[in-house]
Amino acid sequence: MHEDSPPPRSILLVTGLSGAGKSSILRILEDLGHEVIDNPPLGMLDEIVARAEKPVAVGVDSRTRGFDATAVLAALSRLRINPHLHAELIYATAEESVLLRRYTATRRRHPQAIHGTVKEGIEAEIRLTSPLREAADVVIDTSDLPPPELRQLVEARFGQWEDGRGEGLTVALMSFAFPAGLPREADMVFDARFLRNPYYDPSLSALTGLDPQVAAYVQADPDYAGFLDRIDDLLELVLPRFVQEGKKYATIAIGCSGGRHRSVTLVEALADRLGKPHASVPAAAGQEGAVTGFPRGQWPVVVMHRELARQGRSSWRWANRPGGQARQPDDTSAS
Repeated sequence: MHEDSPPPRSILLVTGLSGAGKSSILRILEDLGHEVIDNPPLGMLDEIVARAEKPVAVGVDSRTRGFDATAVLAALSRLRINPHLHAELIYATAEESVLLRRYTATRRRHPQAIHGTVKEGIEAEIRLTSPLREAADVVIDTSDLPPPELRQLVEARFGQWEDGRGEGLTVALMSFAFPAGLPREADMVFDARFLRNPYYDPSLSALTGLDPQVAAYVQADPDYAGFLDRIDDLLELVLPRFVQEGKKYATIAIGCSGGRHRSVTLVEALADRLGKPHASVPAAAGQEGAVTGFPRGQWPVVVMHRELARQGRSSWRWANRPGGQARQPDDTSAS
C-alpha cells in the first residue's frame, strides 16, 4: 500500500451466543464511532460495507436471515481480500449457566428454543456457531465481566485514539489461575507456579498480589527477579514483531495456581515496566530493516486480573493510557 494511502477501514463482524452481550458490544462500538447495523440479511453485507464511509460494525447471529456459519466465514473472506479494509470477527460467549440465569431473569424466549427449553436452545446455538468461535479474531467471554469492564475491554481493543495510537499496539497483561483454564485470547502464556506460594502463609492467604505484603513475599523468591527479567526481555523482542505483522492487540497472560498471588504480583510488576518510558533497543549493526525494541510508555498498556474479577473485585486499570499518560496512584476512575 502506498505511504500516502489512508489506513484500511475497520470492518467488524460481531457474532456469538444470544444473551452473551453482542448488543452491548455493538452499542459500545457505535459510541466509538462505528456505523452499526444489527442483523442485516447476509446477502446485503457487501453492499453495506461498500456504501459506508467510516468504520462499520455488523451484528450477525442465529436470528439473521439466511444465517449459516459457512456463509458468514465466506463473507468475511471476501472482505479480507480488499486491501482497503481490515475485517475482523468478534465472538461473544458466556458460560451456559450464566446464559440460563440471564434468560430466566429477563423471561425472554431463546431464538433457538421455539419449541424447546432455553437450555436446548443454548446448546443448539453453540453447535450452530461453533465454526465462528473457532475462526474468531477475538473471543469475549462476558460470564464474569461487568458492563463497565466490558466497555473498557472493547475500547482498549477497538478504540481509535486522537493521537493515532489506534495504529500502534495495545498490550493487555492478564493474571489467571491454571485450574480455571487458559485465557483463550492469550497470545503468550507464562507459568509462575514454581515461585514460592503465599497461599500457604496464613497471614497472606486471604490477601492478593495487589497487597504490598504479598508482593514482597513473592519478590523475595530468589528466582523471581530473573523470571521477570526474562519475560520482559522476550516481550522486548516479540511485541515489535507483532506490530510488524499488523496486530493491534496483544494479550500476555501469567498464571499460577489460584490466580490471586504470584501471577498478580508479576503482572503488576510487568505493567510498571512496560508503562514507563524507556529507550528502545537499537537494531544491531548490519541488520538492515531490523525491528527495534518495544517503545515503553508509548503504547497503551492495560491490566486485568481474571480471577479477582470473577470474585467480584474490579481489577481493570490502565498502566499506560491511550495518549501516553500513565495511571496515577490516586486515580480510581473506571476509564
